[in-house]
Amino acid sequence: MSRRPKNIMPTGRLSISEMKKLVNKSAGVDVAFNLTEENPTEVEQWIETGSKWLDGIIRRGNWGGIPVGKISEIAGLEATGKSYMAAQIASNAQKQGIDVIYFDSESAIDPSFLSNAGCNLENLLYVQATSVEFVLETVESLLASNDGQMLFVWDSVALTPSISDIESDFNPLSTMAVKPRILSKGLSKLVQPIANKKATFLILNQLKTNITRSPSEALTTPYFTPGGKALAYSYSLRIWLTARKGKASFIMDDSGFRIGTEVKAKIEKSRFGSQGRQCSFKIIWGGDDVHILDRESWLEAIKSSDSLKTGGAWYTLVHKDGKEEKFQQKGWLEKLEDQKFYDRVIELLEEEVVLKFDEKTGKAEDFYELDGDK
Repeated sequence: MSRRPKNIMPTGRLSISEMKKLVNKSAGVDVAFNLTEENPTEVEQWIETGSKWLDGIIRRGNWGGIPVGKISEIAGLEATGKSYMAAQIASNAQKQGIDVIYFDSESAIDPSFLSNAGCNLENLLYVQATSVEFVLETVESLLASNDGQMLFVWDSVALTPSISDIESDFNPLSTMAVKPRILSKGLSKLVQPIANKKATFLILNQLKTNITRSPSEALTTPYFTPGGKALAYSYSLRIWLTARKGKASFIMDDSGFRIGTEVKAKIEKSRFGSQGRQCSFKIIWGGDDVHILDRESWLEAIKSSDSLKTGGAWYTLVHKDGKEEKFQQKGWLEKLEDQKFYDRVIELLEEEVVLKFDEKTGKAEDFYELDGDK
């Protein structure tokens, strides 16, 4: 007489609620849900990037940022401010009570750099990223043992070797494709634990020029990121940073010294309905204060608004009651100190950056292209 295997459930029609209980009991954690009651994939918490314009183009229909519970990437060309933006995000995460674990593969992060960006070093764990395997295993271990919210920053995946890279010779062919396979497996293992623990994994990467014989491919895909194509499937958000070539990308002080960079951010991938959108802002890194010049970019973001008129060197902001305020670009920051003016600008920013894209009431080219991109 045959016996029923222990793992075979009793026959008979089960309700959705009964199936949910059985699946969760079998898994040992909550993995099954009734979507009419709860949405486990919805992002309920976001970490500000430091650029309100960027936060507005990440998430369709609302303000966003770096999504908590997901894996995100910030990739950029050399000197486009990847580490500076990561430090700003780490500072903003700490303000929400999130502990920061910073993996540094470049041995280039100075404590003063992080503190100048607003990070509390008492609540930040600095870890040298000795290998790809070490980083992934450390993240997995901390997720398993710590119930507190954590932000993992990996700076950067491109310069972190695998153990095979360390133990082999300098011939790149000897360890070809080893690192991409490790990353693909490791990140796929971490996606669910990160979501369950409401943790955040921010991976910094390099953008490299796509050298190809195909002119069409060079135009459509000018850049790529190291680590293999499979990495992209683990990311919920990919932000790519580029800059103008040469001296035009740098911000100078009154004496001509370089103190910052003007960058363009593109949403290369988004599971939040905003892929392809772009914005620009300036990052200040030369001095005692590392930060994004956030408010300076707002004027550019609302230029397409009917409530902002231009005439020569003058701008006219139209309030809801019809009253007008004239100002020049050099007086923009000073005008924002006025609460009424500030509130009106925030209204226009939400209208132009968030709502018009969501409702498809503006021109498509205004959302996807910046001056000089065409």
